[in-house]
Amino acid sequence: MTEKQYDFTNVPKRQGNSIKWGGLKEKELPMWIAEMDFKIAPEILASMEEKLKVAAFGYESVPAEYYQAVADWEEKEHDAKMDPSWGLFAAGVVPAISAMLRLATSPGDEVLLQEPVYNMFYSVIEGNGRQVISSDLVYEGGKYTVDWLDLEDKLARPSVRAMVFCNPHNPIGYAWSKEEVARVAKLCAKHQVLLLSDEIHGDLVLDGDVTPAYTVEGDTRNWVVSLISPSKTFNLAGLHAACAIIPNPDLRARAASSFFLAGIGEPNLLAIPAAIAAYEEGHDWLRELKKVLRDNFAFAQEFLAKEVPELKVLDSNASYLAWVDISALGINAADFCNYLREKTGLIISAGNSYRGNGDEFVRINLACPKELVIGGMQRLKQGVEERSDQ
Repeated sequence: MTEKQYDFTNVPKRQGNSIKWGGLKEKELPMWIAEMDFKIAPEILASMEEKLKVAAFGYESVPAEYYQAVADWEEKEHDAKMDPSWGLFAAGVVPAISAMLRLATSPGDEVLLQEPVYNMFYSVIEGNGRQVISSDLVYEGGKYTVDWLDLEDKLARPSVRAMVFCNPHNPIGYAWSKEEVARVAKLCAKHQVLLLSDEIHGDLVLDGDVTPAYTVEGDTRNWVVSLISPSKTFNLAGLHAACAIIPNPDLRARAASSFFLAGIGEPNLLAIPAAIAAYEEGHDWLRELKKVLRDNFAFAQEFLAKEVPELKVLDSNASYLAWVDISALGINAADFCNYLREKTGLIISAGNSYRGNGDEFVRINLACPKELVIGGMQRLKQGVEERSDQ
């Protein structure tokens, strides 16, 4: 069977109110925020265009077809068995986490993270009057691991009522193994801590596969919520569509009420048709995307190893975000990123906002045509060389 051909070479023209491309200075190159610079799959675009032909846009509901599409996708892509009745629509993964935290915890409670980790978790935890407690990932020999003794010690604290688990982990780009996911979930269940598993990058595992937290066995499953979305997979962040997968029926019913009160349970006019099209017809597009991402990562790793050996791209198996160790430069990541933008126009993410040891790392988005990756790496080299000459 001949593979379909999709466009992964041309960058869509986005300025205006685009967070990534709007308001740039001349010759600046943004490679920071987690969205892709590829056109969406034509199958998804066709579904949106068909919806627009209706020319009347009232309130929308979530049909059973949406949850069946999610379940079929999970089975075909990840060999994971999801009962469609476990699904609950939400207008985004982060808003769903925020609503679940308000449901399962009280002001002043602690919510456990594994730093360094996605910065928006801090916003929703602390913004809701809860406190962050971290069981930091251990960084040795260019690799992160879990400190299992520390993790259980902190989960056992009476004030810890929820854990936000990043799987695959952002920013380190690691999809936890089946054994690791099960161990985390069992520890949470043992100590009656709700496990909120952010699996938004789960479709973008480039080596191996994701283990959805909802696939854990037995009563442990009652303490788990998996959160997925087509946003990262298909470059649909502005669609505001996600699904909370909640096997526990009592928790799911209470979550539905919480989502309603938070105003995140009702879809916009394009969310449902686009998400269904993505999950039903997006397999070929995703397969080709992964080839592009693997090639981009290989180039970035080889280029930096040869041209800028001071920087180390961590070996990762998931997402399109490269986590780069800059500790050999002896400069704080935020200062380095500011310097890069000023001197070269390259815009990347400083690791400081992810806390933990993030001040020694930068995050670079490689989900763009190869031409931009090459340009970004050359600017990175230029910045390192010019700084060393000072």
